[in-house]
Amino acid sequence: MDKGYFITGTDTSIGKSWCAAALIWKLRQQGYTVTGMKPIASGCVETAEGLRNEDALLLQQLSSIPMPYDEINPYAFEPAIAPHIAAKQAGIHIDLDVIKQHFKTLSTHSDFTVVEGVGGWQVPLNNQQTIADLAITLELPVIMVVGLRLGCINHALLTANQIQQSGSHLAGWIANSIEPDMSEQLSNIETLRDMISAPLLGTTPYLKQFDQQQMADAINLKL
Repeated sequence: MDKGYFITGTDTSIGKSWCAAALIWKLRQQGYTVTGMKPIASGCVETAEGLRNEDALLLQQLSSIPMPYDEINPYAFEPAIAPHIAAKQAGIHIDLDVIKQHFKTLSTHSDFTVVEGVGGWQVPLNNQQTIADLAITLELPVIMVVGLRLGCINHALLTANQIQQSGSHLAGWIANSIEPDMSEQLSNIETLRDMISAPLLGTTPYLKQFDQQQMADAINLKL
């Protein structure tokens, strides 16, 4: 089995990319070579080199070894909409076997590959498969990012339950501060610690701009 982690979240826009990037940096600081991957990305921008996604570029930038963008993000879509809808509009079928081949290529160049999903655990990728199927196909332990805001307890417990029911290994979860003044944040985290069997890997600070060191310092990843 290839070494790495699959990063999923309790929703969209809850900080998966920053947490994935922080994990890459954390592993690199522990002496490992690491490659980031965002197999599917909506909301890409047309450039001279083709469609590019801000989050995928961040993972590419922090990776130990320079890899072609198309390996890191094989499915890139311009509209910022659900990926299966964007793919249908583009006349493209998202094929998990294609993603796995790109993942295998990246894995040959590094000790760990950190793969960021898109949206939440049950986001459709085509008419039959979801993000859950992608994580299962890649056979990676899952790290769940919980965006700390009102409603996060319900979303986190539902997601954790679905991950475990799928047969994937929930290696841990990250409490990611996305609101500067969340009411009862510590109480929410304690409730989740009591109710999720997987370990809390850290509580990341609220940041207006990404800081890889601050984020990495907040994560306790023991291998």
